Amino acid sequence: MTCLMAGAMVLALSGPGFSLHWTHSVEKTEWVEEWRVLPDRLRLVQARIKGSGAGMEPGPGAVRQSGWWVWSPGTEVADLYLAASGTTGAGWRLCDGAKCHEIGAQAGGAIRIAPCAP
Repeated sequence: MTCLMAGAMVLALSGPGFSLHWTHSVEKTEWVEEWRVLPDRLRLVQARIKGSGAGMEPGPGAVRQSGWWVWSPGTEVADLYLAASGTTGAGWRLCDGAKCHEIGAQAGGAIRIAPCAP
């Protein structure tokens, strides 16, 4: 079982990764990222976006699949911070299979996402 910290929550994931879903506040474009949890970092294995616009350009090597631009960044970070302004109309959905958690919908400090400490 994989353990993930998401703000004040500790999530026991059923697999080695999670997806992060949101809608861009200005462009109203859907964005989804697939993350793998490693012992001491997170790896962004895939990103996909429904369209493009200001600050929403598909990444290098992106291909069009079923209406989405899809690419594999391969970026690794120790932790991920999500700004929670409360003014975008929605937060993020962090999903593990069929179970999703809504995070960052209310104004507050940045939400840190990271692997649990061993």
